[in-house]
Amino acid sequence: MMNSIVKPIGPMTETTPMTDQPVVNDETSRLQKLADDHLEGWKRAKADYLNLKKQTDKEKQNIAQFAVAQTVTRFLGIYDNLNRALKHVPAEEREREWVKGVEATRKMFVDELKTIGLEIIPTVGHPFDPMKHHAVSNVPNTGQPSGTIIEELKAGFMAADRVLEPAQVTVAA
Repeated sequence: MMNSIVKPIGPMTETTPMTDQPVVNDETSRLQKLADDHLEGWKRAKADYLNLKKQTDKEKQNIAQFAVAQTVTRFLGIYDNLNRALKHVPAEEREREWVKGVEATRKMFVDELKTIGLEIIPTVGHPFDPMKHHAVSNVPNTGQPSGTIIEELKAGFMAADRVLEPAQVTVAA
């Protein structure tokens, strides 16, 4: 028989001995750490996004409230004029239909202000609050406790916790 020698067809490759198992574990650990780092980065990015979204939504709401307040402030003089007109109606004219119409118009105006979140600042009989009221004058010896509002000269308005226009009042001294 012929003497045959087996020649390898391609380059010889060495087999990986079982001692290389820690190399695989090191690679797995490295990849797991990389995946964990990416996951943590994603979680931080998501939290940043949610915080930005909350902040943006709040800013949008504040801008909308400010726009409404700016627009409505222009119409508050109408309420004051209706009050002044009703204040000067003689007693004998109080039951006339036109007076009732002006009173109904004022009430409707106030109701509409309430629907958009505005409220009239309480005045007469309430304690003076420099954050909500502007004292135009003080009157001594009124029979009211000192610091009590005895007359409203001009209505004041609030939107939420913000004073749009302070009430102008007379205060007992």
